[in-house]
Amino acid sequence: MDIVRATSGHLRRRVPEFRLFFNDLYSNDFNSLFMLLPAFYKMLKEEKGIGLAPSQCFISGVPGSFYGRLFPSNSLHFVYSFSSLHWLSQVPVGLESYAVKHLNKGKVYISKSSPQSMVNAYSSQFQADFSQFIKSRSQELVPGGRMVLSFLGRKSIDPTTEDGCYQWELLAEALMSLVKEGLIEEDKVASFNAPYYAPCAEELKVEILKEGSFIIDRLEAFEVDWDGGAVADTHNEQGKMMVGERVAKTIRAVVESMLESHFRLGQDTMDVLFSKFAEIVGNHLSKTRTKYINFVISLVRKASHINLEAQPMDVFLF
Repeated sequence: MDIVRATSGHLRRRVPEFRLFFNDLYSNDFNSLFMLLPAFYKMLKEEKGIGLAPSQCFISGVPGSFYGRLFPSNSLHFVYSFSSLHWLSQVPVGLESYAVKHLNKGKVYISKSSPQSMVNAYSSQFQADFSQFIKSRSQELVPGGRMVLSFLGRKSIDPTTEDGCYQWELLAEALMSLVKEGLIEEDKVASFNAPYYAPCAEELKVEILKEGSFIIDRLEAFEVDWDGGAVADTHNEQGKMMVGERVAKTIRAVVESMLESHFRLGQDTMDVLFSKFAEIVGNHLSKTRTKYINFVISLVRKASHINLEAQPMDVFLF
């Protein structure tokens, strides 16, 4: 163990060296991320009092899908995933835009009117993706390594409940309003299905236990306001407008590229779409404060023996 004597005379452990890996898809602009690092080191030192030098924290980018292997076996000590695992690796089989029959006309995700076959397709795709994620990380983490996952889900076992899908219901409403105005073809809406799934806790436990490599240390669900709780009064016109615009900007930042590639919308039409979406969301939240459900899961890689000796630590963020 690497021990140094502090000025107070007490023994303390030397700060270890870290290898930190950022992961995203191949299309991600890693250069933009790395250009933020000097300011990040400066902030740590000035605001947090943490003098973490580049020589103590070695940062790299690893492109590729986390629904498969990214690192050598037994090479990671800690894995952290934030707001990623509710995105599927692909649109469920049979629901692709080129499918002969569109099962979800007027909608872009699971809803109360969706046929059971569509609900099953989404559930199956999530099970396949999540199990592959768990299997891949179990091979890459050292015994005793930890994984913390945070992503959107739902409380009910019913995937059509509001806390699991209603933001997509309102986006579909906005899209259909553009269909009525002749700005979007109805078939384009019918052929779009979001590569997204909000699981319930039971689904997560089943896949984790089935894979068998992890102990569920903690699994908690938190309610989160759509607007982050920034707008207190949504019953007047100003409040409705503010909360609607705030949510619309957040959703747009996430889904605009998907909508752009599928619908081939120009900037002006995209602006109209999210203006309508903001109005719809504001009206909805003035009547009921629908919440997102956010899961936080802490998993520990099973081990018969955990080595506590000081050593370089690998951290994987995506």
